[in-house]
Amino acid sequence: MDWNAPLKPAELTETRLIEAILDGHFPVNGHLPGERALAEQLGVTRPTLREALQRLARDGWLEINHGKPTRVRDFWKEGNLNVLATMVQFQDQLPENFVSNLLTIRQLMAPTYTHQAIKNHPNQIVDLITSYLEIPDDPEAFTSADWNLHQKLTIFSGNPIFTLILNGFAQLYIVMGHRYFAQPSNREHSRSFYRSLLDCAQNRDGQAAEEITRKVMTESIKHWQHS
Repeated sequence: MDWNAPLKPAELTETRLIEAILDGHFPVNGHLPGERALAEQLGVTRPTLREALQRLARDGWLEINHGKPTRVRDFWKEGNLNVLATMVQFQDQLPENFVSNLLTIRQLMAPTYTHQAIKNHPNQIVDLITSYLEIPDDPEAFTSADWNLHQKLTIFSGNPIFTLILNGFAQLYIVMGHRYFAQPSNREHSRSFYRSLLDCAQNRDGQAAEEITRKVMTESIKHWQHS
């Protein structure tokens, strides 16, 4: 069965409008053309356009006020997690420092959720990381393992907000992970991290895990910038 259904007209319209915002065709704090003109430009019906505009307003891309032109929000300052989840689908239009900024967020979050995970579920983490000691030495295997580790750590931390935030950039994580782990030195860097984290879990030492994770996440940003 083919689950890859084509985009509906409103979804396609939404995508085209986001592309136009990201490439500056509709600049931040500017206004969209009137509904009739915009629908004609996009080749869609006005009800389809309205549906797309309402979605974009909900997610923080647009500000709709009855009787006034629709404003393009400053999505970096007025957007929400839905903006983040959407932006990772437009990799060719992302700012140059976007991935580094995401890694900085992980650097801030990961020590805390790792500490809490080891405090709450040390035995499950021992079992998980033990299975990583024989990861095939290739980028795809490391990307999958690294994603799975961090997602499981957020879940074991007991704070679902960590998981929701991490899931927000799952697609980009996978794509960029292949690039990052193409470097053998980066694979070895992570393998060393997994071994250290395993020791912490076996010793039920959440504080040590937090410190090691902070150090490794900081180093990972530097490795990414040179990859």
